[in-house]
Amino acid sequence: DKAARFVRLCDAHGIPLLSLCDTPGIMVGPDAEQSATVRHAARMFLAAARTQVPWLAVVLRRGFGLGAQAMLGGHLKRPLMTVAWPTGEFGPMGIEGAVQLGFRRELEKIPDETERTARFTQLVEQMRRHGSADNLASLYEIDDVIDPADTRSRVAQGLRTAGRAAPSHQPIDAW
Repeated sequence: DKAARFVRLCDAHGIPLLSLCDTPGIMVGPDAEQSATVRHAARMFLAAARTQVPWLAVVLRRGFGLGAQAMLGGHLKRPLMTVAWPTGEFGPMGIEGAVQLGFRRELEKIPDETERTARFTQLVEQMRRHGSADNLASLYEIDDVIDPADTRSRVAQGLRTAGRAAPSHQPIDAW
């Protein structure tokens, strides 16, 4: 809720957004349903979709699932600049959970616990390589993998490229 309001305030006043993304995603399931987590998180998607100001993104470590989508304005190509530190990992959800869900039947068919664990580890490493910042940059899904020490200069360069944003003057709901 706070992040969505912040995005709307920046848009209303023409202030560019910088997202420092490190999110394992948005938790779903029975516990999350009781606290309406997804409903509250949807406000971020709506605010991001309406935003007109330049959006810059730096993925520090994790960029998983809908949480990363919200932090990146909807998708990896939405920000004017999307860069990641070498530690950046991307995927539809946390890697171990994705392997557990996506390969459940395959893993259940392996009777030996040691073999099953070895296959699980192999699949996790495979997904980790596939979702690494270096791999995504090589596929042009993100703009670059940068040295963390260069973050400030790259953000400043992105802001110079973006130029001045015009305020949207959209009304902001009262809290």
